[in-house]
Amino acid sequence: MRTSLAVVTSLLGLASALPADGNIVNKRQSIPTIYLCGDSTMAQGGGGSGTEGWGPYLQYSFDPSKAKVDNRAIGGRSARSYTREGRFDAVAGLVKAGDWVVIEFGHNDGGSLSPTDNGRTDCFGDGNQTCQTTYNGVAETVLTYPAYLKNAAEKFNAAGAKVIISSATPNNLWESGTFYAGYDRFYYYAWLAVEQLGGPSKGYYFVPHGEYAAQAMKNLGASTVNANYPNGHTHPAPFLSDAMHKAFVLGLRCGTSTLASLVKNTTESLTSTYLGPCVDNYNSTVHALLR
Repeated sequence: MRTSLAVVTSLLGLASALPADGNIVNKRQSIPTIYLCGDSTMAQGGGGSGTEGWGPYLQYSFDPSKAKVDNRAIGGRSARSYTREGRFDAVAGLVKAGDWVVIEFGHNDGGSLSPTDNGRTDCFGDGNQTCQTTYNGVAETVLTYPAYLKNAAEKFNAAGAKVIISSATPNNLWESGTFYAGYDRFYYYAWLAVEQLGGPSKGYYFVPHGEYAAQAMKNLGASTVNANYPNGHTHPAPFLSDAMHKAFVLGLRCGTSTLASLVKNTTESLTSTYLGPCVDNYNSTVHALLR
């Protein structure tokens, strides 16, 4: 009997020393989730055939006990098709207060709605312009790129999440044999959407990912960059996609979002590599306006 009492007492003591299941659950629920919404340049598996997106690497820059990454990027999508397929709405149904959403499109958003609509092209413009089209036999009102971004961002913000709208990674900037970095209208549109939403004071942030990626590609050099585009000029191999992830993280570190404080790497540890310095010493939230 004494032995049984001793065992029971020991077990009770052990149980009291363990955290309650509720505490474990609460801790997990309190960890912010970083949702990624984008195309193949961000998605798991990239464009296939030995390529990779940068999104799968992002978790390595965050302590999993402090933040987790949920990559919802999918190949071949634009801001328009991601909207039409209900993917933004699906993420909006998951986010909670304290979460973050990173939105990065632009590779599939150009083109023309006529003579054939590919289902991805946005209406040209930087405001509330609309275009009428028929896709797969269904009439559709097509919005502009910034309009799609803002509509999604406002849904996430209403659910308590903060939003980062990021400019797209560039194509191979060494493809011609000479380095050239030019920024298309989607770079500007991404910045514009953040400004029109109210910027950091309202919970919206811009990261010029494309510019930081270009800086990294320039410093890596032609031979390294060209060797890491196995299938065309859009989808990098894993090494370069990891570099694109690090370029995004540097953009975070050089910006104003509080998500930067959760990054494991210091700004100095990033800028001392091929990634280079913070862009022109300007805050990355406003740099696009100053170009």
